[in-house]
Amino acid sequence: MRQRRQSYKDEYTKQTLETPNFPKSVSDKQIFAFCLAFRMLNSLLVQSYFNPDEHWQGPEVAHRIAFGYGHLTWEWKQGIRSYFHPLIFLPLYKILALLHLDTPWFMMRAPRLLQSVFSAVGDLYLYKLSAVLFGDSVAKWAVSFVFFMFEVLVCCIIVYREKHFTVTLTISQLFSQLSNWFMFYCFSRTLSNSLETVLTLVSLYFWPCMRTSSGKSSCVSRKWGLVLAALACAIRPTSAVTWMYVGVIELF
Repeated sequence: MRQRRQSYKDEYTKQTLETPNFPKSVSDKQIFAFCLAFRMLNSLLVQSYFNPDEHWQGPEVAHRIAFGYGHLTWEWKQGIRSYFHPLIFLPLYKILALLHLDTPWFMMRAPRLLQSVFSAVGDLYLYKLSAVLFGDSVAKWAVSFVFFMFEVLVCCIIVYREKHFTVTLTISQLFSQLSNWFMFYCFSRTLSNSLETVLTLVSLYFWPCMRTSSGKSSCVSRKWGLVLAALACAIRPTSAVTWMYVGVIELF
């Protein structure tokens, strides 16, 4: 009788301490599709003004190249800025002009919609990098800010079902979701920092020293990591600070 009660207790404890199970059939394509839809909606909902560089260091420069007019700030006149970031928006403007969609509505929103595609890539590779470093269960929490309202509901269900162990984890992750308003506010803006963040996330995923074991490094390519890191530095030279730290990890 005592053994039976102990077995029931052990089974209850096991169920209580068990990490919440997420669907394992979700593919990277499905995650990216969800992130893309979320970020596109994100880019349309955020209509406020935040930083002049969102316009003057990207779309406005591309507009001047595409149509021959537009304001250039002193950095461009002095030649101390890289044209790599504005050139990303140049084909977009050309296509809009070709399709006769170069109206104010499209010209204002199309660059942000393009950036939302890059942001979704960043969300996906944040998930994949977290999966490599910490496992799938942590990875799904790591992109919790992407699944904002959906995850709030899931967290409430988990708190109800897993009262003991997961309450701490769930509250912390719920706090992470609710406090990441800055990503919602900035990630889909046409700031060079946004694209730099995406490139850094992807390059870190490919970087070998980010892996805890060689068994998980089948898709690792140092060359891809170097190329993407170089692009991040070409857009924003200050990105080199991040890669100096990664270089120290690589050496030691």
